[in-house]
Amino acid sequence: MNTAELLVQCLAKEGVQYIFGLPGEENMQFLEALQDSSIRFITTRHEQGAAFMADVYGRLTGKAGVCLSTLGPGATNLMTGVADANLDSAPLIAITGQVGTDRMHIDSHQYLDLVQMFAPVTKWSTQIVRPSNTPEIVRKSFKLAQAEKPGAVHIDLPENIAAMAATGAPLEITDNNDVFASFSSINRAAELISQAVNPIILVGNGAIRNQASPAVTEFATRLNIPVANTFMGKGVIPYTHPLALWAVGLQQRDYISCGFDKADLVIAIGYDQIEYSPKKWNPGGVIPIVHIGKTAAEVDSSYIPKVEVVGDISDSLQEILARADRQGKPDPYAIHLREDIRGEYEEYACDTGYPIKPQKIIYDLRQVLAPHDILISDVGAHKMWVARHYHCDQPNTCIISNGFASMGIAIPGAVAAKLVYPERKVVAVTGDGGFMMNVQELETAVRVGTPFVTLIFNDGGYGLIEWKQQTHFNRAAYVHFSNPDFVKLAESMGLKGYRVEAADELLPVLRSALEQKVPAVIDCPVDYRENIRFSQRTKQLNCAI
Repeated sequence: MNTAELLVQCLAKEGVQYIFGLPGEENMQFLEALQDSSIRFITTRHEQGAAFMADVYGRLTGKAGVCLSTLGPGATNLMTGVADANLDSAPLIAITGQVGTDRMHIDSHQYLDLVQMFAPVTKWSTQIVRPSNTPEIVRKSFKLAQAEKPGAVHIDLPENIAAMAATGAPLEITDNNDVFASFSSINRAAELISQAVNPIILVGNGAIRNQASPAVTEFATRLNIPVANTFMGKGVIPYTHPLALWAVGLQQRDYISCGFDKADLVIAIGYDQIEYSPKKWNPGGVIPIVHIGKTAAEVDSSYIPKVEVVGDISDSLQEILARADRQGKPDPYAIHLREDIRGEYEEYACDTGYPIKPQKIIYDLRQVLAPHDILISDVGAHKMWVARHYHCDQPNTCIISNGFASMGIAIPGAVAAKLVYPERKVVAVTGDGGFMMNVQELETAVRVGTPFVTLIFNDGGYGLIEWKQQTHFNRAAYVHFSNPDFVKLAESMGLKGYRVEAADELLPVLRSALEQKVPAVIDCPVDYRENIRFSQRTKQLNCAI
């Protein structure tokens, strides 16, 4: 047995189902070993796509997704997806091939110090230099990647080490991360919540990672406290719940901003500041905060909790609930807020404008997807509309890249989502800019048999940047481009292609595309004049009740 074979055995022991990546000269020993394992290797068309697939796999399952590249340019291509996983707290293991250790002391073809290069975008970056250390390195990597807060780990495997004889066996998996909050912090939190008149809950992705959705919903319901979720916290509480105030996180004021303006206590549950900076909702640092999470709060002048309840989130909420004495109902502001938010959402149900308004596209998309179906959002202007208007009944049914906010994640992410949940419908929502960044992974989707729908918001430009330029300078520059015929492009790759040419065509096109046995692409022209209209409307927002 050589080191590569021992490494594969260790990965199989960790329960790895898939490895996403590209073959290369320096990872040949590893690929040879994979052929005799239970692990399925998914050959992608670009290393960035491979890392995004591992990223989304990790976020959906809670188990580290694994991606592979060769050295040099293969490894540098991998980095964007690795960084995205790390900042979005998705468990991921990145494995890179490397030159032999006998070549590292001199200038060598394609050699880079990958351990140092990956260190800033991972929780741990290491190199296997002794075959016998492989089991320890793998076990430590998975334990770190999957521990709260999850993130990325990098393992570098030099080609001569990969071929060396190795002895040993995979280590036993004994992860036990149960940590419970102190009674003093629970009692203090219950006291603050009982005294609050206008509390509001801010729930983030940590509640999803810790499977705390039922506990959050019960907590909010029994204490009559309205709930706002971050982009990554969608579905923690069903959007149909009467206390759900939907998403917060736009970089400008919105209806939900009024809720924070009037709050006398924010109960942050599973909230990570990278999801939505507290300086946006508590700029003066004056709103009292109760922090409830599996890890302690980061230091921020706008986020200084009165108490930190650090431990298992569900257990903490149950213990606080048993001690809190709050019989009141939500302040009328919360009821009015929900009515305003829902009223604007429903306003676009029958809109017939063409190109189609983004609110209408999102509304129709919600109508054709079941509560358990999955939307993967790319990054761009459409992401803002997905975040604001696509609402969820269940956790992890709307995946948004938010911490790193990398364009190009939607299509490879949808491949991973369909592998994890083949029985669910999956839609990749992307702009035309993001679509062209990883369109090649549609060939991967066809080859591995993952039929999903890619819905393109087509505006012929980088819409989000144009939105910001128009807001700041009243004009735009360098953001427009031309596109290929997306229908013909899809058909040339063995996909089904559609073009929407009227607002009333969108629903039937979506339904048809979702029934296809191959991936489908929908080219949907979008009216992004709504971006500036939205900004103008929010400037006139009046929070008076």
